Amino acid sequence: MASLFRPPSRPGADAHSRVLLTLVQCLPFVIALAVLTIELTPAHFIYTGPLLTAVPALAAVTMGPKRTASAVALALAISVTTATYNQAWGTLQVYTNFLALALVSTAGFIISSAVRAYRRRELDQVRRIAVCAQEVILRPVPERLGPVRAAGLCLAAGTGAQVGGDLYEAVQTRYGVRMIVGDVRGKGLNAMRAVATTLGAFREAAHYEEDLVQVMNHCAAALRREAAVPGSYPEEALMEGFTTALIAQIPHDEPVVQLVNRGHPPPLVLHEGRTQTLMPTTPLPPLGLEDLMPDLPEKPESHPFAPGDRLLLYTDGVIEARNPDNTFFPLPETMESISFSTTPQEFLHQLHHALIHHTEGHLADDVAMILADRLDEGAGIPVT
Repeated sequence: MASLFRPPSRPGADAHSRVLLTLVQCLPFVIALAVLTIELTPAHFIYTGPLLTAVPALAAVTMGPKRTASAVALALAISVTTATYNQAWGTLQVYTNFLALALVSTAGFIISSAVRAYRRRELDQVRRIAVCAQEVILRPVPERLGPVRAAGLCLAAGTGAQVGGDLYEAVQTRYGVRMIVGDVRGKGLNAMRAVATTLGAFREAAHYEEDLVQVMNHCAAALRREAAVPGSYPEEALMEGFTTALIAQIPHDEPVVQLVNRGHPPPLVLHEGRTQTLMPTTPLPPLGLEDLMPDLPEKPESHPFAPGDRLLLYTDGVIEARNPDNTFFPLPETMESISFSTTPQEFLHQLHHALIHHTEGHLADDVAMILADRLDEGAGIPVT
C-alpha cells in the first residue's frame, strides 16, 4: 500500500504535462491552418485532402464533443473555401474529400461520446471510493456526549474525485468532552493519510492524556513519525501539507471550554443570541511548523461556556466561501439568525442550507463543522 501514498508530483512535471496537453489539443487547428495556407498559395498542387480529414479525428481523441464540433465545422469551411478558390467543384476528388470528412467526423463524434461516457463512469467510481474512504476515517458525531448535545457535518467541494483534508472528531472521556477539528493543506491520498494519522493520535491520547496541550502534541508527534517513514511521506511533503488543528475540551463540572489552537480559525460561541469569537491570546503555528515557534504555551486557554450556549468548530472552507459578488459567507450573522430552539443537527442543516445558497452551490473548499450545546450542570455522566 505504500506505493499508493506517493508524494505529490513535482510542480515542474505538472506544468510540463499541461503544456503538452495544450499542444496536442492545438494540433487539429494547426493542421487545418496548414491545409488552408497550402490551398491558397501556388503550392495548391499538393494533395491535402487526407490531412484535412485528420482534423476531426484528432479533435475527437483530445477534446470533448463541443470542440470536436468546432473542429468539424472548421474543416468543412476550409473544404468549401478551397474548392471554390481552386474552382474544383464537380471533380471526383472534391466529393471524395467531403465523403471522407463526413465519415471521419461521424466516427469522431461516436468516439468522443464514448470516451466522455467512459471517463464519467471512471470518475464516478473514484468518487465513490473517495467518499467511502472518508466515511471510514471520519466517524459520525454522537448526538449526546456527557454534558453536551452535538452534531457534525462534512461537505466536499466541487465535483472532484480527490478526497479532502478536513477532519473532525468528538469523544467523551474522563476529563470531559474532547473535540478536534482540523484541515490538512492539499487534497488526495497524502492529505487523507495525514487526516488518518492525526485522528488516530487524537482518539488514543484523548482518553489517557490529562493535559490538553499534550493531546495536541501527540497529534504533532504522530505526523512527524509518519514523515520519518522511509520513502513513504518525505518531510518536504509534510511541510507542504501542514495541518491546522483546534482541540476543545468541555469539562463535566465547569462552565468553560478549554482550547488549544494550532493555526486554525477560532471557534464561535452563541451566547444569548449573540456570537462571540474565541480568539487565541497567543497565535500558534500549525502542526508540522513547530520550528517557527519553539517555545509553545504549556496550558490551554479557557473561555466561558455556560449551559444554554452553543459552540461551533469549523474549517476555513466555511468562512472563506464566497458568492458570485466575491463576498465572504457571514457566519456569525447566519448563526444569530437561526432559531435557538433547533437541535444541533437541525442547526447545522440550516447553516448548510445558508452556505449553499450563499455560494449558489459552488463550494471552493471542503467544509467540516461540529456544533456542541452545553446542557444543564450535572446532565452529563463522567466516564471512568
